[in-house]
Amino acid sequence: MDSVLLHGEAEGYIQSLEKMSLRDIGSPRWFRQHEYIEKLNMQAILNASANQEEFIKDLFVSLGKIHHEATIINLLETIMYHKESSEAAGDSVLDLVDYCHRKLTLLAGRSVSGEIPSGDRITHTQLSDTGSVQDLQRQSDMLEFEISIKALSVLCYITDHIESLSLSVLSRMLCTHNMPCVLVQLVENCPWNRGTLEKYIEGRWRTVLPEDQLKLSKHDGQVWMALLNLLLKPDCQRKYDFNSFNKSQLLKLRGFLTEVVIDQLPNLLDLKHFLSQLAVTDPAAPKKDLILEQVPEIWNNIVMENSNKWKAIAKYQVTQVFNPSESELREQASRLAQTYNLDVMENLIPDKPKCGACGRTGVKRCSRCQGEWYCNSLHRMFTACTTTHVCGAADEGAGALTECQVKHWPKHKPACKLMAEAIQKLQEELNISS
Repeated sequence: MDSVLLHGEAEGYIQSLEKMSLRDIGSPRWFRQHEYIEKLNMQAILNASANQEEFIKDLFVSLGKIHHEATIINLLETIMYHKESSEAAGDSVLDLVDYCHRKLTLLAGRSVSGEIPSGDRITHTQLSDTGSVQDLQRQSDMLEFEISIKALSVLCYITDHIESLSLSVLSRMLCTHNMPCVLVQLVENCPWNRGTLEKYIEGRWRTVLPEDQLKLSKHDGQVWMALLNLLLKPDCQRKYDFNSFNKSQLLKLRGFLTEVVIDQLPNLLDLKHFLSQLAVTDPAAPKKDLILEQVPEIWNNIVMENSNKWKAIAKYQVTQVFNPSESELREQASRLAQTYNLDVMENLIPDKPKCGACGRTGVKRCSRCQGEWYCNSLHRMFTACTTTHVCGAADEGAGALTECQVKHWPKHKPACKLMAEAIQKLQEELNISS
């Protein structure tokens, strides 16, 4: 499997990460950090998917650094699975809990109002063809939806390690944000399901086969596991206020704990028994001890540093960040082109590429346009051929054994030529070396 970063490179990238002021977002220095974080994110996913040593997680834990919303939440989804990552985050977990609450509340609200995006993210080609405000808004809504889904994963991992975190984190989830009731809303509305026909799986809306319609998705399982942790762990039960409102909300879960669901997640049988007991009893109210509650450090610092400066920051951003010169745009394009290496990016895609000729799994791509994949299989082609250097057949009139790429070339040639010319033109305009 291709590698994005070596261990030493990753360590250098993480050590170079620095706190950015709100004013500097979008600056060249910010873009450089964005490039570093994108590479770290890709390497973390590659290591996790291949069950290799997750040295990116280890470095973040040991060096204590961690920024760029969509990329960072993706990186957190990978590394927060491990208990030591939650412990190393320290007081910053409070900010992360607040962040997850904002995203999940937004997700639940949009689901209730029917505002969940109905399609996949628009590709760069579609954006360049249309570029309307509506399309950009649709792209923004879809990105927000994807970020919220990943925030659910992060929250689930935090609840898994709740015993090793501070009392302030527990209080934040149960008392300040009433996270169990937020999760009940997600169970009721299932924003990642579109009826029984489509589910949001691996970053895309996918049609569900009839035999899989009752199967729980990854996101269903994460909501249930988070509820299980927050309601059944002893520390949580002592802290949570089972008042009449919270009790009525939690009892709604009984209608969703069917035999089909419990067969897939047997641990939910304990939750079902707890809810049955909750329906006929009134748990003791939590003790009202005197607690000095911590404030979310990151959020609080941002507000304090930038108070009464918002208009000045916006004015600076308009003139400096949103008005780049042609040379700055070319430099950004060049750096991003180097960051998003096609060979590495293919390893991050759940669906393996298909051969353009026979449909088998593709193992190599067209070297000219980089847009079509082919397998290594040889197929019998019953045509007269004497061109041995093209198809490998030595005998005229024999059934020639030919690779899919050679067989598919007459059909692929026109499209290949157009794509290659377009890429070359773009590279010439931006002065990017291939």
